[in-house]
Amino acid sequence: MARRKDALARWWRSNMPTRESMEQSRILRPVAHRVLAPELWRFTRRSVPRGVALGLLVGIFLLIPGLQIAGAALLALPVRANVPLAAAMTFLSNPATTPFILALSYYIGSTLLGRSGDMSQLMALINHHAGIGEWMRWLLSDTAPAILFGLSVVSIVCAAIGYLVSAWIWRARLARKWRHRAHIRAEARSMTLPLKEQIS
Repeated sequence: MARRKDALARWWRSNMPTRESMEQSRILRPVAHRVLAPELWRFTRRSVPRGVALGLLVGIFLLIPGLQIAGAALLALPVRANVPLAAAMTFLSNPATTPFILALSYYIGSTLLGRSGDMSQLMALINHHAGIGEWMRWLLSDTAPAILFGLSVVSIVCAAIGYLVSAWIWRARLARKWRHRAHIRAEARSMTLPLKEQIS
């Protein structure tokens, strides 16, 4: 368990975007002063679930490395989400998980819309780092509506689950802290009571 926590902490430190990296981003430079506002970097009971949900929503739907972090950071402004957490959650869609996300999205989209298409064309675009023109042509194909609709469904469902789970974890953590403080206070009272009795 301790090893898992250490590994998670190491992953978090290596992948968590810093204020400096956000400041140097070309996309974020015009609004960097707003993205770097201290209130958007605090971990609170409201900003944490919002950050998790936003990061999952953008990370899964956008699937374009580089733009995911910038998109999450920009959208964190109007929804008052935690910026570093939103940016870090976009890493859950990565080269290892992208094929699974796309397959699931295609299955859901084609089932709900009753359309089919060619997934190999999409995978070829991803593998060959296609340009904007090629992506625009793909958007007119039969596969695009099913994938985009499926991605919308998957990203919204994952964002909702992420929001609920992180809010529950935050409340459970807070409740544990309060119980611990109450226990310490009770112990302190029980230790001072006999001392008062001895003095009297």
